[in-house]
Amino acid sequence: MKRVCVFDVNETLLDLAALDPLFERVFGDAGVRRLWFNQMLQSAFVATMTDAYVTFGEAAAGALRMTEERQGVEVSDEDRQEILTGLRSLPPHPEVPDSLDRLRDAGFRLATLTNSTQEVAEAQIENVGLTDRFEQILSADTAKRLKPAPAPYRMAARALEIPEHEMRLVAAHAWDVAGALRAGCAAAFIARQPFDPLVEEPDVIGADLAEVADGIIAAEE
Repeated sequence: MKRVCVFDVNETLLDLAALDPLFERVFGDAGVRRLWFNQMLQSAFVATMTDAYVTFGEAAAGALRMTEERQGVEVSDEDRQEILTGLRSLPPHPEVPDSLDRLRDAGFRLATLTNSTQEVAEAQIENVGLTDRFEQILSADTAKRLKPAPAPYRMAARALEIPEHEMRLVAAHAWDVAGALRAGCAAAFIARQPFDPLVEEPDVIGADLAEVADGIIAAEE
């Protein structure tokens, strides 16, 4: 039986680089977008590791305030809101729609699992016209624990009515791959950035989702 493919959303399916022109205008440096997103992840991870809980949106807003302070830039409320709401309207990476179609045509069940809230997750997928590719759009917020804690992956498996080992998490983040593997799932890594050498490698790795889809289809034959 083919594993169910469950996709991370931000950076995996959708391209955060679309926010670069906005960061260029507001901060004078498009590279600040990466600093902000990394701080968002750090804030979310700190909450998770200390048994607190913040939504991903709260982490994004707090990280933006910290980024403003670090950069010595006073951002207007309007620009701050434009950055934060920009996460809802990110475009897909170019190869994503066709790759999802190939996986579905090959008989795979598809779903998403993101740290964004359910409302944001549904808006992100609907805004890029991908809703019909997925049987479920799942949010870690339902588990009140953010990935890479085990709870969101296990929640997703329950929602899909499968054991964890029949689920494959597809992500462009090594920390997400680590969380899935250590929760008993399989995984696939889209190498949009380097893989963490301290994390066990999944059986499928590719430069983009097209290569990863090829690898998944081959691995599940």
